[in-house]
Amino acid sequence: MERRTALFVYLTAGYPDLVTTRELIPALVAAGADAVEIGIPFSDPMADGATIQESTFHALKQNVNVQDCLDIVRDLRDKIPNTPLILMGYYNPLFNYGLEEFCREASSSGVDGLIVPDLPADESQPLLNHCQITGIDLVPLLAPNSSDKRIEFVCSKAMGFIYCVTVTGITGTRDFLPDNLGVFIKRVRAHTDLPLGLGFGISTREHMKKIGQIADACIVGSALVKILQSYSKTERKQKAMDFVKELRGSSNDSGEEES
Repeated sequence: MERRTALFVYLTAGYPDLVTTRELIPALVAAGADAVEIGIPFSDPMADGATIQESTFHALKQNVNVQDCLDIVRDLRDKIPNTPLILMGYYNPLFNYGLEEFCREASSSGVDGLIVPDLPADESQPLLNHCQITGIDLVPLLAPNSSDKRIEFVCSKAMGFIYCVTVTGITGTRDFLPDNLGVFIKRVRAHTDLPLGLGFGISTREHMKKIGQIADACIVGSALVKILQSYSKTERKQKAMDFVKELRGSSNDSGEEES
C-alpha cells in the first residue's frame, strides 16, 4: 500500500466568528484534512502574510483570545477524537497566560501540538519543559536557509513533526514552489526520523503532488483562509470543504492521482 501524504489545514480561531470555526473544523476533517492547526489571534503576526493577518485582526476585533482557542479544542475533541488538533500562536500571549497554566489547560482540553513561530529553539526550553510534562508536542520550524548545524540543533529538540517552510519570509499563496525543496528536505532528514511537513505558499493540487514526493505532509493555510474571505456566510463551509477535497484527491506519495 502506498503511503498517503497527510494534509494539515490552518484556520484562524474566530474568523469569521467562533461559531463558524467550530463548524468548519469537523467539516474539513470529514472532507479529508488529517490534522488542523488553529491559529491564536495576535496583534503582531510577524510570520504571516496579508491574508492571515486580515483574519487575525478581524478575530481580535471580536476579542478572541487564548481561552477561546482552548475552548474550541475542548468542545471539538469528542467529535473528532482521532484528529490531531494543533494550536499555532505567538509567544507573548502564551507567556502572559502563564506557560505552566497554558500547557496544563491545553492538555486537559485535548491539544496535541503547539507551534510558536517567533520562539527560537535556543529559547524554547521553559515552554518545552512544560510541553513534555503535559504531553504536548512542541513543533519547531525550519527554513531553507538554515545551516546544517542549526538543523541538527532544532531537530534535537523537536517533538511531533518538523514544520519546514518552503521559503524564507511570510505566509501566503504562491504560484510556484522553489525547485530546491528536495535538497532542503534531505538536509533535514539527515538529522531526524520525525515526519516532515511543508508549509507556506501551498495552494494547489500540483503543489501537493510535488510535496508528496519528498515530504510527509502538506500544510495549507492562506489559501483556505482566502476562501473564507471570498464567499458569503452560506457558501463558506461548502467551498472550504470542496477545496480540501480537491487537495486531498490530488496526491499520494507516488505523485499520482488518488482513486
